[in-house]
Amino acid sequence: MKALRYHGTQDVRIDEIPQPELRPGTVKIKLAWNGICGSDLHLFFEGPIPPMPGPGQVHPLTHEGLPVVFGHEFSGTVVEVGTGVDGLAVGDNVAVEPMIVDDSCEACKQGEYNCCAQMGFIGISGGGGGLGEYIVVESRWAHPVGDIPLDQAAMIEPLSVSYHAVKYAGVKQGDTVLIGGAGPIGLFAAAVASAFGATVIISELSAARRQKALDTGVADHVLDPAYDDAVAKVMELTGGKGVDVAIDAAGVQAVLDTLCKALKVRGTLQLVALYGSAPVYDINTILFKELRIQGSIGYAHDHAPAIKLVQEGKVNLAPLITGKIDARDIVAKGYEELRDHADRQVKILVHL
Repeated sequence: MKALRYHGTQDVRIDEIPQPELRPGTVKIKLAWNGICGSDLHLFFEGPIPPMPGPGQVHPLTHEGLPVVFGHEFSGTVVEVGTGVDGLAVGDNVAVEPMIVDDSCEACKQGEYNCCAQMGFIGISGGGGGLGEYIVVESRWAHPVGDIPLDQAAMIEPLSVSYHAVKYAGVKQGDTVLIGGAGPIGLFAAAVASAFGATVIISELSAARRQKALDTGVADHVLDPAYDDAVAKVMELTGGKGVDVAIDAAGVQAVLDTLCKALKVRGTLQLVALYGSAPVYDINTILFKELRIQGSIGYAHDHAPAIKLVQEGKVNLAPLITGKIDARDIVAKGYEELRDHADRQVKILVHL
């Protein structure tokens, strides 16, 4: 079969490789769509970083090294079912939770497998990927999506990242939530928080992304921090109280500072963005407001409820698709487009 494989920095190729073989407890999936993630851009332009094995290395769980089939946000249709599999049948459309875990570390034993000590990702660490013709995965990672179109189903993975963050932050009906950054994860987080019944405020520098937040209806209020005093505006909108939850989906120091100042006393700062370097925290603000600060990585048991939000019409993924391309054009129309024009894109989907 054909598969787009990552060979190293700025080196992806469509190769001919053997089809994966069905095993007990697995399903074989004919792949449909794959979304491009920010981590894909880092890997393509800057080179391998864990959990992707570097040159001459192998991942401890997959025992695979470069090249690996690329892509971890993907959907497809079940074409074969292995022995011992329940709840899935040939013809089921699915979104894949691309986890690779050891099932033996303390995090896995507690059910928090997203914090696995040896965690890897399908499409990054080996185990196949979304940019092939077929993949074989453990049945527990294949989530039926019912009548959700397969292009939208490819976005269940990033939606689950945001769902996990919003859920972990304890967002509930009646809360006010401030989200720093209206990139894909910020917009998905806004959609989930809105579905939970919260009032959502987004702060974003990019005019195109602010407009996308308004056009998709995921935010009740959209602020431009270049012109608005974001903290003052938040206090005005909340009657001087501050927001219940602030979600950092930007990974920028100035955004982090704003979020801390805009939180209410004993509010929650939920970190979901990765930082290229260690940020500085305003410790006095954190102390005097007794803020709760917590991180969020990936997802654990979040795909099914995220899918349910879409099926119930509480989250609309269709407007967040901003491009569909062929895998042969993935560098120019995918990676370079997102690097050079990220403000006009949310999610570009790729088909092999």
